[in-house]
Amino acid sequence: MKKQNVRTLSLILCMFSYLLVGAAVFDALESETESARRRILEQKRNEMRKKYRFSEDDYREIERVVLQAEPHRAGRQWKFAGSFYFAITVITTIGYGHAAPGTDAGKVFCMFYAVLGIPLTLVMFQSLGERMNTFVHFLLHKVKQCLGCRRTEVSMENMVLVGLLSCVGTLCVGAAAFSHFEGWSFFHAYYYCFITLTTIGFGDFVALQKKEDLQEKTPYVAFSFMYILVGLTVIGAFLNLVVLRFLTMNTEDERRDAQERASLKRDRGNQCREHYCEETCFAQTNQHQSGISFCACPNKLFFFHVMLLVFCLHVSLSALHAKRECISTGTRANWRLCPKVLSLYFQQEGF
Repeated sequence: MKKQNVRTLSLILCMFSYLLVGAAVFDALESETESARRRILEQKRNEMRKKYRFSEDDYREIERVVLQAEPHRAGRQWKFAGSFYFAITVITTIGYGHAAPGTDAGKVFCMFYAVLGIPLTLVMFQSLGERMNTFVHFLLHKVKQCLGCRRTEVSMENMVLVGLLSCVGTLCVGAAAFSHFEGWSFFHAYYYCFITLTTIGFGDFVALQKKEDLQEKTPYVAFSFMYILVGLTVIGAFLNLVVLRFLTMNTEDERRDAQERASLKRDRGNQCREHYCEETCFAQTNQHQSGISFCACPNKLFFFHVMLLVFCLHVSLSALHAKRECISTGTRANWRLCPKVLSLYFQQEGF
């Protein structure tokens, strides 16, 4: 339990430290660029106002119209294809932000749809990831057998390595495809695939958002949908391995703690029994003076009682036999010999 608490506290500290490091790095990388872009935009704004004699209200109206027209570049967003794309971004928690419900009824339905859809999607991806990991484990075992490896067992390190390579391969395939269809550079396409499959979904790069793609490029639309779902399955399988490894560590610690507690209880029980026997034997040491030496431990005490019972039965049968002989011969039995007989019997039996 102590190790688990230490590990949990360490993870919390690592997370906050990681956040601080990330904030510092992003501040250093993006702050000056943001300021430069704002200066350029302000300069362009002033130039347009002077050139076309826009007032401040006119400029804001144009800005609002341009922003509202942005989601419609790819065609009508709320036809079936666009709605299906939006539903994928909701239940997978990608949330590009390229489209959002405009009516109150649509917003209410979106909330209920997400409440039911997100857990269902997470469970589905987890189950698919487990099946995929099982299949990969089977393939690796067969490959090792075919190669004649001495150790055919598949370790966790092997599974993690295969999962990592699968993730990189999936990202590369998507980057090559989207760089071709969208006209992006390979780096920007790889960045889009990574942001999408990790469900970050910034929305700065979104596929299917130009030249009526949703209505005119059906094969490309189908590929995009399938890539997102399959890619999320691959990423989920890899993350499932990492989480499983951490849970295995916790389970091993819990089992080890339980074994230590059980061993400690057994040791305490043995010590108590030994202490009881020692005290009982010490309390019965005065029995040696009576000529009968025995230990008061339960097993030996039981043996003494059995021997005493056998002796009593033996004496009773001997007395009955002697009485019958006396009756048959017409003599009297000499019962004064009983103490001597008892003494001789004890000496013979070793008491």
